[in-house]
Amino acid sequence: MTGSEGTEVLIKGTRLYGEGEPTDVRVADGVIAEIGALTPGSATEVIPADGQVLLPGFVDLHTHLREPGREDAETVETGSASAALGGYTAVFAMANTDPVADNAVVVEHVWRRGRETGLVDVHPVGAVTVGLAGERLAEMGTMARSAAGVRVFSDDGHCVSDPLLMRRALEYSTALDVVVAQHAEEPRLTVGAQAHEGERAARLGYTGWPASAEEAVVARDCVLARHAGARLHVCHVSSAGTVDVLRWAKDLGTAVSAEVTPHHLLLTDERLATYDPVNKVNPPLRTSDDVTGLRRALADGVLDCVATDHAPHAPQDKEHEWAAARPGMLGLQTALSVVAHTMVRPGLLDWRGVARVLSERPAEIAGLPDQGRPLAVGEPANLALVDPEAEWTVHGPDLASVAANTPYEGMRLPAVVRATLLRGRVTSREGKIV
Repeated sequence: MTGSEGTEVLIKGTRLYGEGEPTDVRVADGVIAEIGALTPGSATEVIPADGQVLLPGFVDLHTHLREPGREDAETVETGSASAALGGYTAVFAMANTDPVADNAVVVEHVWRRGRETGLVDVHPVGAVTVGLAGERLAEMGTMARSAAGVRVFSDDGHCVSDPLLMRRALEYSTALDVVVAQHAEEPRLTVGAQAHEGERAARLGYTGWPASAEEAVVARDCVLARHAGARLHVCHVSSAGTVDVLRWAKDLGTAVSAEVTPHHLLLTDERLATYDPVNKVNPPLRTSDDVTGLRRALADGVLDCVATDHAPHAPQDKEHEWAAARPGMLGLQTALSVVAHTMVRPGLLDWRGVARVLSERPAEIAGLPDQGRPLAVGEPANLALVDPEAEWTVHGPDLASVAANTPYEGMRLPAVVRATLLRGRVTSREGKIV
């Protein structure tokens, strides 16, 4: 295969992290072999970069691949293709499959399907509780010690709302040296909720979803994690108030990390006026003040990383009236562009900052030793080549996912991934899987 062991790839005239003068990067045997003014050999594949930006391959801590059970919405293969086309070299597949990934058999199935597909490293996320029911702990130890080597556990889609159960999960995680990722939503505050609680929801007739439902759980879990000496990760932060809670917890020395989605960096509840269910997501789109607060928090590091919450849905689940539609949006192929639009163009992040939030910090949070590594000789060649000047128009049916539920339909977005390399092998190039 292109760029596999024994062959070479030469990226000609790239700018590492978008800095300095263009240089050449030679990849061989899965690692970065040389950096400088280089001449290709006769068997070398050359990728002309023409000053484009080279970054470490992206790592997504929050992906829904739907396999097993809902292959009509996504499969490991199609989700992996979406990821590779988006510049990703590793993704974490959430546990809300059918059957639920709450045991070694299911997580190993997902892990093996990822290895068979070979486009990105697929790391299964194990459920915290059996069946995501929030009643008793799943076999976290068995999953952590399985061939899949589960490092992240989450009931995403459901909050571990019982404080005693969450405390036990955090305490157990310390012995396993794993991370518990919480879907922060106090369920008693969101019964029947359909949209961000505020003036727009009231005017449009939606039952309100208060930001306090998120903030309260994050505050509780930060206290529990601090007392347990555990590592807590907060999924899809949507509220500026949650940022304040996280800042407080980090100032106390709590081992808490947090992610924000691309759609919460860009979209607001103004979009709800159309009643288009493509805009329905959990947690909901919030206000422009929340968006501003989330962007600032990502820039200053209170929010550690961007995670897509890539949530494909089959038409029969998404194309309904608002109340009956499933929440969720596609994200893998558009994440970089949304980050470029919301963070790079306004000057909140440079390209080295993009590497931090899309690659380095998520790899560090999940404990991946070969992802998010520096662009240096001898390091694994997990790479994304980005054209920062190019633009493209999003069209859902053209994306690699089985589903097409993108909220960015028809938008013109900046930054195009020109090539992705996984351990030196080209997995995508010029918008095509290799």
